Amino acid sequence: MMTDPIADMLVRIRNAVMIERLSVDVPHSNQKEALAAALQREGFIWDFEVADNVERPGKTLKVNLKYGPNGEKVIQKIRRVSKPGLRTYNGVAQIQPVLNGLGVTIMTTSKGVLSSREAKAQNVGGEVLCEVW
Repeated sequence: MMTDPIADMLVRIRNAVMIERLSVDVPHSNQKEALAAALQREGFIWDFEVADNVERPGKTLKVNLKYGPNGEKVIQKIRRVSKPGLRTYNGVAQIQPVLNGLGVTIMTTSKGVLSSREAKAQNVGGEVLCEVW
């Protein structure tokens, strides 16, 4: 049993970016799919797809990673903020820019999983899942 599936997804993405893989497979959940959609909207990944897993029951989320024209990494750092033992919540007034606006915070809100830019635009706060830059 996995204690923190979101952290597992972020670690898989971080490790795949370090070895410059084109894609990474992650066990599927609705929250992970929403997190991948937020990363895609912010331009950190190309796309993602949900596929049936042939090896074991359940679905797999395949995340296609993005690199620059000369092979530079789009995701420099990705880190979990809110952890199972210590949840972190931010109101709309507490949302701070990440790396002077070069990165984003991904949050789960009452309107779904949103980036910090989208959360400010919709005037909602919530639990801070991760920071990406």
